[in-house]
Amino acid sequence: MKLEILDSTLRDGCQGEGISFTVMDKLRVAKTLDELGIEYIEAGNPGSNPKDLEFFKNTDKLKLINSKLAAFGSTRRKNITVSEDKGIKAIMDANTPCVVIFGKSSTLHVKTVLNTTEQENLLMISDTIKYFKQMGKEVIYDAEHYYDGYKLDNSYALKTLKAAVEAGADCLVLCDTNGGCFPSEIYDMTKKVVDTFKCKVGIHCHNDSGLAVANSIAAVDAGAVHIQGTLLGFGERCGNANLSTIIPNLQLKKGYQCIPGKNISNLTSASIRIAEIANIKINNNEPYVGTSAFAHKAGMHADGVSKASHSFEHIAPDSVGNERRFLMSEMAGRSAVLKRIQKINPKLVKESPETSAIIETIKDLEHQGYQFEGADASFEIIVRKQLGKYKSFFKLVNYSIVSNRPPLKDIAATASIKIIVDGQTELTAAEGNGPVNALDKALRKALLGFYPVLDTVHLIDYKVRVMESTFATAAKVRVLIESTDGNQTWTTVGVSTDIIEASWLALVDSIEYKLIHNFL
Repeated sequence: MKLEILDSTLRDGCQGEGISFTVMDKLRVAKTLDELGIEYIEAGNPGSNPKDLEFFKNTDKLKLINSKLAAFGSTRRKNITVSEDKGIKAIMDANTPCVVIFGKSSTLHVKTVLNTTEQENLLMISDTIKYFKQMGKEVIYDAEHYYDGYKLDNSYALKTLKAAVEAGADCLVLCDTNGGCFPSEIYDMTKKVVDTFKCKVGIHCHNDSGLAVANSIAAVDAGAVHIQGTLLGFGERCGNANLSTIIPNLQLKKGYQCIPGKNISNLTSASIRIAEIANIKINNNEPYVGTSAFAHKAGMHADGVSKASHSFEHIAPDSVGNERRFLMSEMAGRSAVLKRIQKINPKLVKESPETSAIIETIKDLEHQGYQFEGADASFEIIVRKQLGKYKSFFKLVNYSIVSNRPPLKDIAATASIKIIVDGQTELTAAEGNGPVNALDKALRKALLGFYPVLDTVHLIDYKVRVMESTFATAAKVRVLIESTDGNQTWTTVGVSTDIIEASWLALVDSIEYKLIHNFL
């Protein structure tokens, strides 16, 4: 059975704290969602801000294949006609084939927020939907605060839906706007609507109780066929229902079609791309698409999954475009290390001398303070060096860093660097908002002329851990750097008593990992 998915990253997602898209960002997000196969993209409220209005003026650049764009907005305001409402006009001017209109379902909101009568609210719903249907639009009606409204006055909540259906709404979407309901409540109240109206029913959940995904699936169990959310779950307050979890749950485990079957393996890369555009980091333990979703640390788990993947994995990682990871730690067994070595040389076995040499090298580095549990890219580079499958893409001559005090705007440091690439010497300098940022910029600037592919790479996380605090300022530090090229992420590590050198070691591994995977 096919389900409709509506992604609201560009509307509800933008209401999340720390999320701000430029018009170009919004176009890139829409293109990514279209390539994933999302049926509806709720692309913004053209009546609320100039940025959304500009986005809709530029949508002809998208050339969408799978998705329909939908403009979002409210029912007409009280005591005026639809033709007098500027918000309605803005929605029409967006020129989308589909519109999402929200209206009030709760008597509390009718009386205290709209400050109008129950009858006028019903007319506001009816008049607005009739107008858009007459204009040839597909109309999705979002019944805001439906579940809370139903608990308060179920008769009136149902009357608002009846007004929408009789006006021609194509889909009734029931909203748990405050995110306070439990799955059993969602199921019962959704089932009532499904049984009452001969109309498609949808669900829109917020995550304030941590139940948005469970509530969305409960609504589908009750007969809902239209699911709204955001791909990574961000949105106002605690966020929206996370589609990167809902889609594989419904498609891989319950047999529904949410997106084209061949596209489900693109779920992880699409999530990484949207996270990059939004300038956020995906939680490591995000189901299905997080870097820890299929990571195994305990030796028994690693050994078990090596023998039978389903022993410790609920699905195959590659079914959603993710990958299995064996974490290097004191808990990892020899089998886990071997599995990672075999990604580079499948012919090696436990008894191979190369395997023993790599394990001894790892042990020695861990004794020095390295930790490879969260630094897969640095681990791979070490293995490649041991196996003769490594190439150095540049050689450092020297670097120097000058700190500016007081900082000048965002310039707290200046770095100069001299490197040699294929016999050519390159000397560059860059300014940054700290010594590591300046060094990173200088290195990339020096390399870009030789390796333009590095233009896509940037750092998304930087962590420093003091190893032996009793040594005070002479203590070793471990630096972890997470990088992305927009399609995948990787983490590297460096250790030194000098925080700049530790950062440099991690930076070099990050750059070389990208170049190795592009040129070797």
